Amino acid sequence: MAKGPNQKLKLLYLMKIFMEETDEQHPLTMPEIISKLNACGINADRKTLYMDFEELRTFGLDIISEKQGRKWNYYIGARDFELPELKLLVDSVQSAKFMTDRKSNELIRKIESLASRHDAKKLQRQVFITGRVKTMNESIYYNVDRLHDAIATDSQIRFKYFQWNTNKEMELRRGGE
Repeated sequence: MAKGPNQKLKLLYLMKIFMEETDEQHPLTMPEIISKLNACGINADRKTLYMDFEELRTFGLDIISEKQGRKWNYYIGARDFELPELKLLVDSVQSAKFMTDRKSNELIRKIESLASRHDAKKLQRQVFITGRVKTMNESIYYNVDRLHDAIATDSQIRFKYFQWNTNKEMELRRGGE
């Protein structure tokens, strides 16, 4: 079989296909895997793919092979995070008062990338908490990180308390003490 221009990337594309496209409810057959690799500009045959699967297993990917009738199905078994754990993380991010909606959505998209595209759809849910308003301050996300860094390095921090007045202007609380 002639080698394509992306042949050296075959294992990476194969890993990406498994991670994004498969789970226990959504396995792929060998012809489907070959077709997806071809769409990436990679020529592959069944015999070399068996060796590639073993390489990925040696690397730590949990590739499961199951026979159904006359065909074999392949999918990722165990992942770093199980779906209920990802749901818990998404719910926590959505309900976090200190994060803006934009930051919450960015973080949730990143969490979704830890699941197959099929399971990622199950993570797109809304948590409703009455009486809680999300912050409008983008910098709070980074300020929390700075506080954790200061704690970890045993550094002293200093800050001033502000509040909004009736004219919607920020003013120091207690004269900045």
